[in-house]
Amino acid sequence: MFKRFFRPRKPKETAPILRFEGGPPSPEENLAVVGDIHGQLGCLDAMIDQLNHQAPDARWIFVGDLIDRGEHSAEVLERIRALETTRPNTVVILGNHEEMMLSFMRNPEEAGNRWMRHGGLQTMASYGALNLSQNNAPAALRQAHEHLLAAMPSGLEQWLSDRPRVFQSGNVVVVHAGADPSLPIEHQKDQALTWGHVRFQQQPRQDGLWVVHGHTIVDVPQESNGVISVDTGAYATGRLTAAFLHDGAVEFIQVRG
Repeated sequence: MFKRFFRPRKPKETAPILRFEGGPPSPEENLAVVGDIHGQLGCLDAMIDQLNHQAPDARWIFVGDLIDRGEHSAEVLERIRALETTRPNTVVILGNHEEMMLSFMRNPEEAGNRWMRHGGLQTMASYGALNLSQNNAPAALRQAHEHLLAAMPSGLEQWLSDRPRVFQSGNVVVVHAGADPSLPIEHQKDQALTWGHVRFQQQPRQDGLWVVHGHTIVDVPQESNGVISVDTGAYATGRLTAAFLHDGAVEFIQVRG
């Protein structure tokens, strides 16, 4: 008679639960980080007034997506560029909508219709091009490209091209969309910073860095697990939000345009 002997099964190994172990956000200087504006000039003007009152000595940072969807994209760009002359330490991060605009300027036939479908129509209208649709023939895109280059202020294309994708101060990093939590900030791919990463906000960083970002709309601004989210959908809600980081704390400032 044979007896069967069974080896006891090993318990399944479970992945360790990762938690954000960093301290409070502590930039080297006070920061006011403004969410996605998307052509909402009234919101921008209201925010500038509020920041002049509540955070006049902070460095002001805009997370990108200044343009598209809203009706006053051209005016918003000029207001931000003018702001840099009065506040030279202002930082403007490159958003994915600015990247789509730059792609259109470099290759209108290939990149144009994608941009038009994602808000480019409103930006082109703010520069006086009103005869476009979400699906344009190559000739129409070439004509729109020529119109935009003629209508844009001198130096704007280069200014957009020069926008950084990331800013860091102390243990605070500001990006447009997100970051790969498994990589150091200096090794991030442009795609992750400007368009987002699948594990961002799902897996906390383990280097103690806080990431402040826009791009993804939230009903209310959030500060959790090493991430600060400031895009409250100004083009749809009329609410523009900034995170004021000072004295180890985060204070949210919100205006309506």
